[in-house]
Amino acid sequence: MAESPAIAEFVKNHGVDLSWQREFYQDLHEHPELSGQEQETAQRILRRLSDINCEVISPIGGFGIVAVLRNGEGPCALFRADFDALPVEETTGVPFASTRMRPGVNGELTHVMHACGHDMHTTALMGLLKVLDERRDVWHGTFLALFQPSEENGRGAETMVADGLVDRIPRPDVCLGQHIMPGRAGEVQTMAGAQFAACDSIRIIIPGRSAHGSMPHQAIDPTFIAAMIVVRLQAIVSREVNPNDFAVVSVGTLKAGSTNNIIPATAELVLNCRFYDDSVKRHVYAAIRRVVEAECQASGCEAQPTFQFFGHGEMINNHPEVFQTVRPVFDEVFGPDSVTAHRTTVSEDFANIPRAFGVPYMYWVIGCTPRQVWDHAVATKRVAQDVPVNHQSTFLPEYEPTVYATTHAALSAILAYLG
Repeated sequence: MAESPAIAEFVKNHGVDLSWQREFYQDLHEHPELSGQEQETAQRILRRLSDINCEVISPIGGFGIVAVLRNGEGPCALFRADFDALPVEETTGVPFASTRMRPGVNGELTHVMHACGHDMHTTALMGLLKVLDERRDVWHGTFLALFQPSEENGRGAETMVADGLVDRIPRPDVCLGQHIMPGRAGEVQTMAGAQFAACDSIRIIIPGRSAHGSMPHQAIDPTFIAAMIVVRLQAIVSREVNPNDFAVVSVGTLKAGSTNNIIPATAELVLNCRFYDDSVKRHVYAAIRRVVEAECQASGCEAQPTFQFFGHGEMINNHPEVFQTVRPVFDEVFGPDSVTAHRTTVSEDFANIPRAFGVPYMYWVIGCTPRQVWDHAVATKRVAQDVPVNHQSTFLPEYEPTVYATTHAALSAILAYLG
């Protein structure tokens, strides 16, 4: 591993032309694709990779791609970027804004937008590849650039693993990744330990008995049962979880019935749950099951409710030894813009990749909000009102500081192992 000052000097003066990144980023942003539909995006990535002296392994897990750069003996490091988009109608007003509409999960046309920054993640990783390819004199070993589809639905990493990722690429010694989020543009935020929460979604089907709306006594009303469950769920975190711990149980959807005068046969609840601790998660899931089954029993349901878990995201729990290796390099490269992160309640599926290999990892956050906007919002306590956040129609990173920080943070971290 190289010394931090030497890495910092190279990162700041690597001499590789990265001006093409703007056009590449805007092209990705203007042509987003939903999870599982990223064929065009994968082709854009593959065309760019044709200019780099690397081995390309594709497809892996749908539209997943791994580019392998070999440069003699040495360690092996992996860096991951995701590239799917969201069913959001863009309102940024920029010339390269998305106007696309594509079939959503229900088959109906929906607007599509890169509202989470995956286009920036991909642009940064492509820039890192370009520098490592042109400046092989400063590193040795093997570099793996993993481009992952389907992060937004929580399936992409697991699908790549299920498609033989572990056997199809060299085993890395460390896995690294990053995400842009609201914050001072270009600020690199790192921490050891729990960074992103673990999450699951739960689809619950409440079994009732249908009847005409004029004869409720002949029904077992699943809508009423679902409403009671929603109320009771709110007490789990507030009354059963230690206030020093963290848990979220949110009801995302409640669906029942299709017309005004028929009590339906079933109702559906979809929950989203988040945790930093597995023991808390186990307790909350047992409580959810207890509440649902008890409400169904209290209303005389003739069948048992069903529970389907999906949308799983592993907690991102940064390994201390990786943090201790990478953070000093960030401090040298970014100076006062290398800061300590706060853990966040959002979730990611990145950790499924290093977990499959059984190797340590680190995942960090980079701010992308214009600094004057962020600082004013913080000073006036209006961050929630004035700062566009991921998954909103107005979300758009400030390009220059964000692309510089994401590209050069990735380069710095990789050189901490391969330099």
